[in-house]
Amino acid sequence: MGTRISPLLGLVLLCPAQFWPILFCSVPAEPAGAQSTATLAGIVEAAESLTPLETLIIARDGRILVEQGFRGRTTTAATNIKSASKVIIAALVGIAIDKGVLAGPEQKIAPLLADKLPAEPDPRIHEITLGNLLSMQAGLGRTSGPNYGRWVASRDWVRTALAQPFAGDPGGGMLYSTGNSHLLSAILTRETGRSTLALARDWLAPLQDFAVADWMRDPQGIYFGGNQMAMSPRSMLAFGELFRSRGRSGGRQVLSQAWIAESWTPRTQSVFHDDLYGYGWFLTEMAGRPVRYAWGYGGQMIYVVPDLGLTVVMTSGSDRPSARSGHRDDLHALMRRIVAVQTQAPATD
Repeated sequence: MGTRISPLLGLVLLCPAQFWPILFCSVPAEPAGAQSTATLAGIVEAAESLTPLETLIIARDGRILVEQGFRGRTTTAATNIKSASKVIIAALVGIAIDKGVLAGPEQKIAPLLADKLPAEPDPRIHEITLGNLLSMQAGLGRTSGPNYGRWVASRDWVRTALAQPFAGDPGGGMLYSTGNSHLLSAILTRETGRSTLALARDWLAPLQDFAVADWMRDPQGIYFGGNQMAMSPRSMLAFGELFRSRGRSGGRQVLSQAWIAESWTPRTQSVFHDDLYGYGWFLTEMAGRPVRYAWGYGGQMIYVVPDLGLTVVMTSGSDRPSARSGHRDDLHALMRRIVAVQTQAPATD
């Protein structure tokens, strides 16, 4: 898909790089706009140099400034967003609470999954709350990382996740585990009597361009909470925009502002890096601005910078881990550059 910035930037991207200074020096009537356009062109060029990066979308105040696919990729084709889907599960939990289907973050999960508990469970299992699952503070041993393969090979993912030996106390340190998100998917399915996919398609229907193209299920048919979900970068943008616009989309309050505040409240900190974690969202600061981001395995990112009205989507190949390869750091560096540029740029109309 071509870049969606401005006719001038379209001309820039078609011209050889050595002619860019001449091009921009020839438009003195609009120096500020030309400078902004040139800077965005530089960001696109930097993005294209990151080999695993497949797409980039930059939107401010709901207006797309950049929309670019690299190496034959497009922003309308579905891609596996991996663990970035955890923010979608967290949003569905928030909507379920808003609707009164679930009581709230302090609701205990054991009564909701009573038939899946171990025969003689650790007493701490009765202390786990919905909020603990959302913030990765359940205390149960991790089903991610080296334990992931064994977990998804089990006959019953919910039962197996609940049977993990405790590695900490509920409400304690962060133990990032996709099993926690999958338990939330199972709870949503049980309490509503509908699949999580049906809930996403119904409850998030007001979001323009949003669609879940494909989603893996466990052996019991429960959609995989927090992984193996396919959607387009445009859909990811629509979801990020929901949070950027304080829960409103299509003229409706889809998600309460209170739940967005809950989701973006720091609750714990990753042991793998310095960023904080709320409900599904990582929380950090870039170029002096608070940034919230969803992060998937290979580098599937949704960034929201509320005080700039900025939403940025990046998708990458999902065949290698973005953390160990250094690609996540490259994406963060690109995002810091975007934030710095947009901090200097005037707000869009």
